[in-house]
Amino acid sequence: MGACFSCESRRNMVAKKCESPFEYSKVDVLHKICDRKFLNGSSDSPVVAKKCSTPFEYSKEDKLHRNRNRRFLNGSSEIASLFSLKGDKGVNQDAMIVWENFGSRADTTFCGVFDGHGRYGHLVAKRVRNFLPMKLSEHWEDSMKSGSNSEIFHSVKETFLDAFKVMDEELRIDPYFDCVCSGSTAVALVKQGQDLIIGYIGDSRAVLGKRDANDACIPVQLTVDLKPDLPAEKKRIRKCKGRILSLRDEPGVARVWLPHVNTPGLTMARVFGDFCLKDFGVISVPEITHRRITDEDEFVVLATDGVWAVLSNEDVVNIVGTCPTRSYAARAVVDAAVIEWRDMHPTSKVDDCAVVCLFLKSDESTNSTAPETYEATNYPYPYKLNRSGTTTTGSGASEEG
Repeated sequence: MGACFSCESRRNMVAKKCESPFEYSKVDVLHKICDRKFLNGSSDSPVVAKKCSTPFEYSKEDKLHRNRNRRFLNGSSEIASLFSLKGDKGVNQDAMIVWENFGSRADTTFCGVFDGHGRYGHLVAKRVRNFLPMKLSEHWEDSMKSGSNSEIFHSVKETFLDAFKVMDEELRIDPYFDCVCSGSTAVALVKQGQDLIIGYIGDSRAVLGKRDANDACIPVQLTVDLKPDLPAEKKRIRKCKGRILSLRDEPGVARVWLPHVNTPGLTMARVFGDFCLKDFGVISVPEITHRRITDEDEFVVLATDGVWAVLSNEDVVNIVGTCPTRSYAARAVVDAAVIEWRDMHPTSKVDDCAVVCLFLKSDESTNSTAPETYEATNYPYPYKLNRSGTTTTGSGASEEG
């Protein structure tokens, strides 16, 4: 789903006289970035992201990508399944990650999904995917060294707040791309032992699948879609002079606009980036929740709104809960979402989708040698949902969900 919209007519961009062709006034950059063509993915902008120019930046990225416990491509491990698919809107702006042995702790795993939007949304999402976990780990180490003995939720909560704040501040001053009207959602989950701690902003979502007394898989939503029309979010935004309005052809979609300009039309109340709205009520402070894992809890699904726009929580947990192979669980959800997009919105472009499935119980049948990437021909279980409460596999078998 689109996150930004501009009613501004195209404006001419006048560069300041300066030493570098990359330097422009803030006002001119804002006008250019919030141009409708700019937001729709035009690649002809003169504002070009610079390449990393220091050995430190190269070594930092290289070290990150060499970490074997960190997965961010389509694939699976013994405890997780990941899959992302580019939609029909251009470059894939979704990113995802599973990091096992997180913080050098054998009982700790980090998972996250990130949905970018705006001209540089794909870069913002990847930057957050790469560096937010590192900042969480660093801040966590600092809190441990300080001798704090508080329970895990309170210590990790402070860690999340600090890490999200630093991440957003670094995006604000990043010299390689502009986040004035570009940003990203985030759902970041830390599993340590039997504890789940989730920090999130935007409208990506985390849903837990658990078994009830009848052995049916039921959903428990762990996050709230932080939309501008939620009472607390609306109050803060309006207090800061931001406007919340829906377009005539989108009567149910609340968007945030600048006080006197019909731009950028952001569909979320909390995001990384989007600094043109940060003085008008949009924030990057995460909501943080905690859950103690029970015997009935089986898995957690993190997904971007390309999935939740067309699939319900029940749909998703039924797909994962009935998937014959854990390795393909994330892809099964994405495949079902694409089918639903084409059925429900035949005239709309399919959105990007990213899914992470984290399994909370061991499974001896899990293929620990699953490949890092999937070929379409290797995936034998495409799912199609009907609305009678069942999930149908490609073989025609029907399993009650």
